[in-house]
Amino acid sequence: MATAQQLMVGMADIKTAKSGATFTCLGLGSCIGLAAFDRESGVAGMIHIMLPEAFKDKPVEKAGKFADTGIVAMLDEMFRLGANPSRLVMAYAGGAQVFKFGNPSSTTLDVGLRNSAAVEKILKAKGFRVLGIDIGGPNGRTVTYEQATGIIKVRTVNGGEKVLCNLKG
Repeated sequence: MATAQQLMVGMADIKTAKSGATFTCLGLGSCIGLAAFDRESGVAGMIHIMLPEAFKDKPVEKAGKFADTGIVAMLDEMFRLGANPSRLVMAYAGGAQVFKFGNPSSTTLDVGLRNSAAVEKILKAKGFRVLGIDIGGPNGRTVTYEQATGIIKVRTVNGGEKVLCNLKG
């Protein structure tokens, strides 16, 4: 029996697969790990988003670094593999506030909150169904998505591991 392809999704990485992969985003602090799946074609993808949007005055060297460029790039890769936008379901985790600076009520430096808001806004604007969200708080996370089962697990140092959702239904 074939074993699942292990795909490590590092910072600013985008990974996609037609079938049988296990995606892992290690050490998500303020970053977001977003998984997407087309139940009919079996195409899946995961991205490790670092920042909410690309800098207006700089060229984007790695689309996956930013929510605004990375989500589009991941979707494009998935569509090339046969995914259909109307069938996609998604889940995401991360967006912790791992650093505290200055005024505790200010959100300007809370990159995790800004990342979460950017991802939510983009997914809502595109009309995607989100089946699971685990964001915020002070703890970093590791997200694992097993394409064969559809299960997304989130692990934190203090909270152990939990099943966030199942993208297969």
